[in-house]
Amino acid sequence: MAASDFYGDGDIVDEEEDFRPRGNNLKLWGNQVTMNINPMIHTNIIQSPYFKTNLIELKTYHEVIDEIYYKVTHLEPWERNSRRMGGQTGMCGGVRGVGAGGIVSTAYCLLFKLFTLKLTRKQLRGLLEHPDSPYIRALGFMYIRYCLPPEDLWMWFAPYLDDEEEIDVRAGGGCSMTIGSMLEQWLTKLDWFSTLFPRIPVPVQKKIEEKLRIRRQKHVLEEVSRPLKHSDREDRSDSEDRHLKERRRYI
Repeated sequence: MAASDFYGDGDIVDEEEDFRPRGNNLKLWGNQVTMNINPMIHTNIIQSPYFKTNLIELKTYHEVIDEIYYKVTHLEPWERNSRRMGGQTGMCGGVRGVGAGGIVSTAYCLLFKLFTLKLTRKQLRGLLEHPDSPYIRALGFMYIRYCLPPEDLWMWFAPYLDDEEEIDVRAGGGCSMTIGSMLEQWLTKLDWFSTLFPRIPVPVQKKIEEKLRIRRQKHVLEEVSRPLKHSDREDRSDSEDRHLKERRRYI
């Protein structure tokens, strides 16, 4: 089925607009001080001895990447068992700053450190394509989710929605997912363990959900057609074998 069967003319124009060439400077969105993260998390980051003592020494993009490679092992905002949740559990526990603080995670400290560097487009793409660690890539995607305009999320995330690289996002392990499935979750859900991502405006959210719906339909059609194509090849092969045997009978 042709792409036009999935997209209207307006949708194709929108996609072309999404991927048009842009400058190297990135337009940041929302709160330019807190990076749009939960105020309690932000407070714990800037008061963290790790952030104030260790990360203050890191001056360059490459130094921060090395630190992510060696230190980040999950993507939760708090270290394991460091926070009292006041009876709340799961990804929704303690959202919007409810409950006591804890030990803010290395991942979120380094995410905020990236924010202080004000990444360029080239640097951000370098994170997303980094071959050495899925956590380097994940903090790049998280930077996008927190810092960049909601209308740009699809442009950045869409090329990676089929990414099969595995990453364990939970402190202590036990919650592995692919990069692609993680990004789809970030596009459709606000909850992320004990915090929330910034809200996506309703009109933008509807466009994202429609594009995801079209994408799923396309995948279903591809899955349905794949066995049929394989069966057609087998039928042709069987037919060719029969014709060859028939010819040999008369040689």
